[in-house]
Amino acid sequence: MQSKLSTLGNKMNLIKNGQLTWPFSAPAFILIPVIIIALAMSLPLFYLIIRVWGAEDFLSLLLREQTLTVLLNTLALAGAVTVATIVIAVPLAWLTVRTDLPGRRIWSILTMVPLVIPSLVGGFAFVSAFGYGGIVHNFISDLLNITYTPGIYGFFGAWAVLTLLSYPYVLLSVRSALLGMEPSQEEAARTLGQTPWQTFWKVTLPKLRPAIGAGGLLVALYTLSDFAAVSLLQFDSFTRVIFLQYRGSFNRIYAAVLALVLVVLTMLIVSAEMWTRGKARYHSVGRGTKGKLMKVKLGPWKWPAFIFCLLIVLLALVLPVGVCIFWLVRGLIHGEAFVFRWEAAFNSFYAAGIAAVVGVIATLPVAILSVRYKSKLSGVLEKVAYAGYALPGIVVALSLVFFGSNYATSFYQTLPLLIFAYVILFLPQAMGVLRSSLLQVGPNVEDAALTMGCSKLKVLWSVVIPLIRPGILTGAALIFLTTMKELPATLLLSPIGFRSLTTEIWNATTEAFYTRAAVPALLLVIISLFSLAVLFAQEDREKNRG
Repeated sequence: MQSKLSTLGNKMNLIKNGQLTWPFSAPAFILIPVIIIALAMSLPLFYLIIRVWGAEDFLSLLLREQTLTVLLNTLALAGAVTVATIVIAVPLAWLTVRTDLPGRRIWSILTMVPLVIPSLVGGFAFVSAFGYGGIVHNFISDLLNITYTPGIYGFFGAWAVLTLLSYPYVLLSVRSALLGMEPSQEEAARTLGQTPWQTFWKVTLPKLRPAIGAGGLLVALYTLSDFAAVSLLQFDSFTRVIFLQYRGSFNRIYAAVLALVLVVLTMLIVSAEMWTRGKARYHSVGRGTKGKLMKVKLGPWKWPAFIFCLLIVLLALVLPVGVCIFWLVRGLIHGEAFVFRWEAAFNSFYAAGIAAVVGVIATLPVAILSVRYKSKLSGVLEKVAYAGYALPGIVVALSLVFFGSNYATSFYQTLPLLIFAYVILFLPQAMGVLRSSLLQVGPNVEDAALTMGCSKLKVLWSVVIPLIRPGILTGAALIFLTTMKELPATLLLSPIGFRSLTTEIWNATTEAFYTRAAVPALLLVIISLFSLAVLFAQEDREKNRG
């Protein structure tokens, strides 16, 4: 009894200190939307449970040797890609935000453009460049008369492509954190004689831990859910095996079993990321505004840093875009005719814009609950919010086809159902950056507004949202850019006659019309480049205000 009372007393102290809250202490305008969102995000899971419910061979399917092999393959790929993206993105973010790197502005844009390249295009570019019959293979075999086996296929190829296409997730999250960080502690460290490297390692990097964790989580989940790259590069991860089971078998129970394992794996990864956050606080005490960011002089390291940025841009951007241009020019030279439907570009832009707005609105209460009202309930709801992102788009799409055709026929094959699928798939992308932004807003700022008689809703609207505006815009940009390149959900849930840039690329690529695929691929990059330019313009305004 005494130990229970002691435990209760400790919990009460945590509640008083703002480190823990009662599950239902959050205001209704936060808690009710989060519960609704969590239920919506659980629909694919309900679909999978329905598929495997009562299956007599469930346990034997689960314990197959192939299941273990696919699990180990997927874990190895997700871990390797996540580590590699952090190693690439953290230095890039620091160089482009805090240093006098030559061409810092242009590198800030170019290093993030690979985010808009679909894994379908990236995988195709690497295979057509380095695979059998590719540009490099033909050059070495025909001109140099050297026979060799391309090593792009399998684990290495999937790791390289996914790393180069997904490191911007970490880069965006860390950049947002650096731009919103109060630099007074760094200035104090420098005045105490610390070198720029020591200041970064001892002061800046620990405060970036939530942003790195959020970005790394997105990369891991992106790797778990990717289908196009692993398929083109012939690596058996969960998504490829699930797709083959759906396509090649009338009995789809095993595909549902694999998808359930993928959901459990996602929950474990999200739980591990939440555990690594610890109970540390990352906001500054006593200030609600940011000081002016200081620039570190690189000195003799300026040109090695320049070469590092150049190498990343060459591999992640110039190579895939260059391959698309190659096929376009080659087709035009040979007189290949192609017809591009410009309405596909408009449809992609329109649907992605709606998904970005709806996604950020849906993410905001979940992020607030997880940061300001910590409890077991908020932890569970946050984990559920990540479930859809780990599932392959084809599984989410098939689950919505099932529910739409059976229970919501008026929404079946409509744009709202497609937008709903996008939100399920990509809500976690905004979740990470919004959490990171909220962690940097000291609770004392909100407490001051509450003591002046403002309601919690007014404090949220007039105080919190303006302070986290960079994070909101970053989250919206992430959802927009990823929606632009989503393929499986778009193929299965689009209204009749609805064509997007990704479906144009897919249809042309599967029919080997590479010239026709090159045009929408290049247009996709150009449109997304403008959206990144808008995002950087907002960053400039925030820095000038700071």
